[in-house]
Amino acid sequence: MLTSDPVNEPAHGTPEFGEMMQGYGAFTKHVQDTAKFVSGDALQGTETATTVSVRSEKTETMDGPFMETKEVLGGYYLLECADLDDAIKTAAMIPTAKFGRIEVRPVVV
Repeated sequence: MLTSDPVNEPAHGTPEFGEMMQGYGAFTKHVQDTAKFVSGDALQGTETATTVSVRSEKTETMDGPFMETKEVLGGYYLLECADLDDAIKTAAMIPTAKFGRIEVRPVVV
């Protein structure tokens, strides 16, 4: 999962943003070419989120993210890596690692 503080990431339309997006293209091609890629997508901004909960058998919704936080989940990659060391090495190649954080977790099987 890719998390970053929007204040620290390059602004849309800047040369730095273009460089970051080229980096994402190269990373995605790399994980596809090495047969690690399973799926992945960028996510729309937190302003588009709807949070759902069920209390006393009643579904409740709230516009926006559940938690107030500076960092936001920007997207995800589901990769097939050999082991944790391989997953960490691969995650370090994701452009957001330079200004945000990449969370690595195994899938429950």
